[in-house]
Amino acid sequence: MTVELVKHAAADTDVLWAARVSTAGEQSLDELEKDPERSKGLINYLMRDRHGSPFEHNSMTFFISAPLFVFREFHRHRVGWSYNEESGRYRELEPVFYLPGPDRELVQEGRPGKYRFVSGTEKQHRTVTETLEESYRRSYEAYREMLAAGIAREVARAALPVGLYSSMYATCNARSLMHFLGLRTRHELAKVPSFPQREIEMVAERMEEHWARLMPLTHAAFNANGRVAP
Repeated sequence: MTVELVKHAAADTDVLWAARVSTAGEQSLDELEKDPERSKGLINYLMRDRHGSPFEHNSMTFFISAPLFVFREFHRHRVGWSYNEESGRYRELEPVFYLPGPDRELVQEGRPGKYRFVSGTEKQHRTVTETLEESYRRSYEAYREMLAAGIAREVARAALPVGLYSSMYATCNARSLMHFLGLRTRHELAKVPSFPQREIEMVAERMEEHWARLMPLTHAAFNANGRVAP
């Protein structure tokens, strides 16, 4: 998985001037010149009491490369997000496919709503790797055969599986990112448990690392208040 922060306008001070305009008017812009550490209590208050709009006055754009099945889950997050994805209609897609790593838990136990994943055996991991590699090889050969026969890319791509890698730009603000993280990561500090698929969680973890460096006080307040988006 690839997650790069390609552009941003995001800092803890963005939360402070947006919040203080309600009482200070244009003087709230003075917050841009002040150390946000002096107001981390305000950030915590806003997070705790779920005053969410001050966390929207910032922007982060990520370049993400991940399997198609990750993006299909990702695009369920719509409020506060903008996406532009690589198109299989307009370019020939490269044969880059996802294979689970050896630490990927493979076996599902229990019933829906109460199931858990456990590590597979060495034989199961080998089966997954060998089966996926063969499936990917056959599907990509079929794709190339159709292209060579003059079939349009938008039709030929139907032969490709969801394990194919795609790429996109995703732009969000801190509030929308916190909502995403609350649903797509498992964390010991979370008040509300979440059970994301591991692959989208890997993407979410890397996005969170970038965000935590940009807005450390906001990130700390998010953790301190149960990782619930305000």
